[in-house]
Amino acid sequence: MKCKYNRIRVFLAITLTHSAVLKVGRVAIITRGRYAGKKVVIIQPVDSGTKQHPFSYALVAGIERYPSKVTRRMGKKRMEKRSKVKPFIKMINYNHIMPTRYTLELEGLKNVLSNDTFKEVSQREDAKKNVKKALEERYLSGKNRWFFTPLRF
Repeated sequence: MKCKYNRIRVFLAITLTHSAVLKVGRVAIITRGRYAGKKVVIIQPVDSGTKQHPFSYALVAGIERYPSKVTRRMGKKRMEKRSKVKPFIKMINYNHIMPTRYTLELEGLKNVLSNDTFKEVSQREDAKKNVKKALEERYLSGKNRWFFTPLRF
């Protein structure tokens, strides 16, 4: 009996710390699936889950393809091409993301992403375009350079 209660206590401790850490703007790394090793920003955490997704998850926006290296010798056109970011948006289970100590404030993305965004393809594409615009602005301004470099592992 003692073993059973210890497991429950550990499970509760993990879920409580996850929900305490996974707030809006927290940078996390995806650990499973197609985007494993990619950095994401949590846009909207959902601790209780829904009927369609009966587990705690987060709506995240991340970078699928990071911008390439740019040097001073490059022309303006080449710099613009190499500074492009390919984003993705996703609903992801808390168990498949690892939070970091960093946060990133992306203004205006809270209104862009919601559970309704994932119902229609056209809404999803519009949301992706808005995320792309926000991420490229952040990259070109020179803020949070670490977020736009791929994770080396």
